[in-house]
Amino acid sequence: MCLLLGASGVGKTLLVKRLLTILPSGDGKGDLGDPPPTRPTVGTDLTDIVVPSKITIRELGGCMSPIWPSYYGNCHSLLFMVDAANPTQLSASCVQLLGLLSAEGLAEASVLILFNKTDLPCYMTVEEMKSLIRLPDIIACAKQNISTAEISAHKGTGLAGVLHWLQDTRRTDS
Repeated sequence: MCLLLGASGVGKTLLVKRLLTILPSGDGKGDLGDPPPTRPTVGTDLTDIVVPSKITIRELGGCMSPIWPSYYGNCHSLLFMVDAANPTQLSASCVQLLGLLSAEGLAEASVLILFNKTDLPCYMTVEEMKSLIRLPDIIACAKQNISTAEISAHKGTGLAGVLHWLQDTRRTDS
């Protein structure tokens, strides 16, 4: 099981829909067309992605963060999404990330931190954001294997890399 977590409005639902769109080609190239409509996730959504083995992604709404820990069981990988176009949300996302990384139930999980919305203008670069939250120090001290990626779920940029990461970190779901 892969958990997809992040604050409300960071693009988690669109990411899942886009991953399903690029799966037939698997290369993430070509025009994905206009993004599909999305609504804020209230509760949880399960989506199966086959790359080539089945991976179940459980997306939890950002408003559910107080009860995220009840979903850590059987989690082998974690996608944590940050809105790279909203630096004012960065400190809250950092607190959420630190809570996830210190959770005993996620100690063995592989983690991919996704900086989404890189296609939008922002007064801070992703590198500046990583520095501000001291991401290199967080990665050095964490028990988990942590990777980062800059993506645009809206345009499809970087999504092939997310699929490859999911495939590389997949463990057999029970």
